[in-house]
Amino acid sequence: MSTLTSTSIPAGTEPVRRGPRLSGLNWLVWHQHRAAFWTLIAFTVVAVGWMAYQRGQLTDQLNGIPGWPHPKAGDWEMKVDNSWLTLTGSGLGFIPVVIGVFLGAPLVAGDLENGTAKLVASQSVSRVRWIATKLGITALVVVPLSVVLSVTFNWWWQPVRSRPNILDWTSGTAFDTTGPVPVALTLFTLVGGVAIGMLLRRTLLSMVVTLGFAVAVQLVWSYFRLDLADVVTVTTNSGVGENATPRLPGGAYWVDESYLTANGDLIGWGSCNEATEKATNACLNDKQVIGWSVDYIPFSQMSSMQWFGASILLALTVATTAFILFWGRRRLV
Repeated sequence: MSTLTSTSIPAGTEPVRRGPRLSGLNWLVWHQHRAAFWTLIAFTVVAVGWMAYQRGQLTDQLNGIPGWPHPKAGDWEMKVDNSWLTLTGSGLGFIPVVIGVFLGAPLVAGDLENGTAKLVASQSVSRVRWIATKLGITALVVVPLSVVLSVTFNWWWQPVRSRPNILDWTSGTAFDTTGPVPVALTLFTLVGGVAIGMLLRRTLLSMVVTLGFAVAVQLVWSYFRLDLADVVTVTTNSGVGENATPRLPGGAYWVDESYLTANGDLIGWGSCNEATEKATNACLNDKQVIGWSVDYIPFSQMSSMQWFGASILLALTVATTAFILFWGRRRLV
């Protein structure tokens, strides 16, 4: 992108290189966005330190419970303070939005607005290579940091992962901040912001629109999150009295329950919600209710759900990246 001038070096003198160094286009992209990159790195270091400290606090609490790791008291979960775990998980959920708005949207839009893109187009570096380098360097920063945050939060949560009363694994606080999901969400929001910036060509406007896009992604994702699961159904035929409800595996997420009739039909559990117990029993007998049918999602599916969802998000990321490169090649300036 620029002409480099050389200076004479005395014979026998070689420049000292200490470790790998960026050069050329890679150095230019890093230098251009180094403030954002270093901010992300610093935030990650602080966040990891904070979560490591809180992991130690959680471990101390659990070790203070009689019988841990197999406590006999049924109310031991009430003794665990989950406030920081929940608050931190909620905060980590905003990272894809922040990266999309403050890094993705200005990544190319800023160059289009201030004229840098025209300078690039006039140089020997192709527009596709320039955009690919920008995306590549940014991804090389964002992906490892997202992985580190995901692994660290999961490590903090690990001792109580199967206890939904402490942190519900189906919520965004846990599901979207562990495993491959935060990485996939961050990448998709990032490239979505880049695409919006290329189309709108104005930094501030692109950031505002990207904010709406990122929030919409979060809302849609949260709405369809449980659709990634394979719902399991368990039935009983021992009546609907006390203690007749099927026992679900530990950590299972209850989806729905219905009455099971003698001929195998399902009716809503509120169908016999009568004023008196006698009337309720009469209704159950009239409808020939013999037991329960309960739909649930086992905790063991969490990992497969995360990878399935992440694969969808990564496919959308690849498609959006292909559009960015195509558009940048033909209509960048």
